[in-house]
Amino acid sequence: MALAGRSGVRLEALRMRLATADARCARLPLAVLDAADGPALRRIAAATRVLVNAVGPYTTHGDAVVAACAEQGTDYVDLAAEGEFVDLSYIRHHDRATRTHARLVHSCGFDSIPFDLGTLHTLMQLPEGVPIRVRAFAQLHLGGVRNAARGFSTGSLRSALVMLSRPRQRARARSTRLALEPLPRDRTVEVPLGRPHRPRELEGWALPAPRFDSRVVGRSAGALDRYGPDFSYEQYVLVRRLGTAAAAIGVGGAMFTLAQLQPVRELILARLPSGAGPSAAERGRRRFTVTLVGDGGGRRILTEVRGGDPGYDESAKMLAEAALCLAHDDLPRCSGQVTPATAMGEILIARLGRQGITFTSRRV
Repeated sequence: MALAGRSGVRLEALRMRLATADARCARLPLAVLDAADGPALRRIAAATRVLVNAVGPYTTHGDAVVAACAEQGTDYVDLAAEGEFVDLSYIRHHDRATRTHARLVHSCGFDSIPFDLGTLHTLMQLPEGVPIRVRAFAQLHLGGVRNAARGFSTGSLRSALVMLSRPRQRARARSTRLALEPLPRDRTVEVPLGRPHRPRELEGWALPAPRFDSRVVGRSAGALDRYGPDFSYEQYVLVRRLGTAAAAIGVGGAMFTLAQLQPVRELILARLPSGAGPSAAERGRRRFTVTLVGDGGGRRILTEVRGGDPGYDESAKMLAEAALCLAHDDLPRCSGQVTPATAMGEILIARLGRQGITFTSRRV
């Protein structure tokens, strides 16, 4: 193992922090390099089995890292929830990674492991060979309004602003990928947007969620026959009050509008302090629940995926366990750009359970 990044000082500080948890980390090698240095990235990729990429925004800084792994046949994981980046990664690097047997696994954090693996865990309790419908409801418990307002790091905000500022580029990458990506034969996969409603199984209002996670689940369904001949997936955010829903929609609309105005966007980005984020105490008050309702073959299964702070603590566990899973576990053969469910599936679910991120299902 090794740590790589732009700043030798920060890498040394990180190594010292890791050594307080495990003394062996004090001997970790350090590699100082930039995410745009192609030759250096290829050397790093050639010397490792799995490369973990935590750079962001990925749309700006991530492509050269993926390219190096695809060229060298090195497995790759990241936390990307940027649709344009993931689609361009498929367009540019999937074929080469397939030839070199590299597994490129994006979205190995809260986006999109609870939804992708939660769907897989749900359908494994349903009969095979039947139409299946899964609905996912994400509920975030952020410890109050003030704690919620401090819920995002400056890195996450930068990624969100960059992503929202590029609607045309996102649409172009999406359409290009759809033209290239093969559809499953003799099966249908649908990921409709859904509509606001009050679900019978849960308390509160269900609001249609952003599309990124749904597309990840849809790709898993397209790759694996176990999802049935006709598969449908809808994803929602669950809120208790309509006022909360209205506020969330207002904040999202304001962010989108501000992101389109280049002078305003640049001013916001310039004022965001590097490395800022919630404290350990604030993170300790946060948790998430993703409830999935699966129907198929006359049976209904309710699955709950639970964990602590989704944006930091649990995403770090998910990313680390995904990397360890690729490095050490006996997994199905696959290559190219693949999803967590396709590449690691139930083996990663078991790993996460040992780290306190639980997947439980029951028939209802």
